[in-house]
Amino acid sequence: MAEQKNTLFDRPGGYAMPTGTAEANRASARSKAPIVLPGDSEPVHVAATQVPEPRYREDNPDTAVYVGDCRDVLPNLAEHGTVDLVFADPPFNWDVPYDGWKDDMSRAQYERFTYDWLDACIDVLSPTGSLWVNIPDDTAAEIVLHLKRRGLTMINWCVWHFRFGQCRHSSFILSKVHVLYFAKSPEERTWNPDEILEQSDRASIYNDARTMAKESNKGMRVPMDVWYGPYLGRIQGNNKERRHGHHNQIPEAYLERVIRACSNPGDLVLDPFLGSGTTVTVARALDRRGIGVEYSEVNAESAWDRIKNIGMVRTGTVGASSAIHSKRGGGKRSKKGSGGTS
Repeated sequence: MAEQKNTLFDRPGGYAMPTGTAEANRASARSKAPIVLPGDSEPVHVAATQVPEPRYREDNPDTAVYVGDCRDVLPNLAEHGTVDLVFADPPFNWDVPYDGWKDDMSRAQYERFTYDWLDACIDVLSPTGSLWVNIPDDTAAEIVLHLKRRGLTMINWCVWHFRFGQCRHSSFILSKVHVLYFAKSPEERTWNPDEILEQSDRASIYNDARTMAKESNKGMRVPMDVWYGPYLGRIQGNNKERRHGHHNQIPEAYLERVIRACSNPGDLVLDPFLGSGTTVTVARALDRRGIGVEYSEVNAESAWDRIKNIGMVRTGTVGASSAIHSKRGGGKRSKKGSGGTS
């Protein structure tokens, strides 16, 4: 018997698709199932109890930047429990100089640090909030396991692919970072697919009449879970987004996709590792309130200059095609056909 597509299976989103998966995660969290990870042996960080004051603040929309360790700042925020979206791009522990930050911890120490800041992020989220984490291969699995044991549900495990990895001969060149998308409530989370549609391959390559015959979103689709294409590469050289003195800067188009998809105008977006300020810069440009936390005073000052005085410089990227082939075909395919990428 030929294989057929199952059109009866209601798929509410991402990896929460199989019936019972979300509840199994929650039950595991309630029962404190023994998912033991190496970092569990290290002492838990005890957060400071002093209520923090933002180093920088601006209105319309309300935007604040705090200087300090996010593990101390987040538990004491007045907005605790009301954040709609958290995006985190933490230090990778690759011995990169971050103005005073120790980026060469032992593996167990780094994992404990990771669980501590993840817990702080989970606790500031609203019941309908979402958490995104940008992380390389060597820590992605541990973060997924920790978030699952905390009862969050994975919606997508995306990959950010770029063409400029560091040259090496000892292994294949690294050309990706994992983009982990979790939610407290998969059913009640904010999800705006129409805000992030891109031109489909059917439209941009094959000129397929079927995609233009749809009742809505003609020729468009929700992006796939491997992210690449115009303005989604690493920020290099003389790129107009480049902030000199910052490491591993994420492109604005990446954050625009996340913020449009998982928050609404007026919502509160938080970045616990502000870095060059991309998250809060884009959030502010899209009329979201923003909170950034940065360990380095120097980086915080630079980020604030970008947030307040420069703003988002790469606009109009939503909707472009990410096709890897040139246009072909004449648009004469029948409606009986199948295959290709919707």
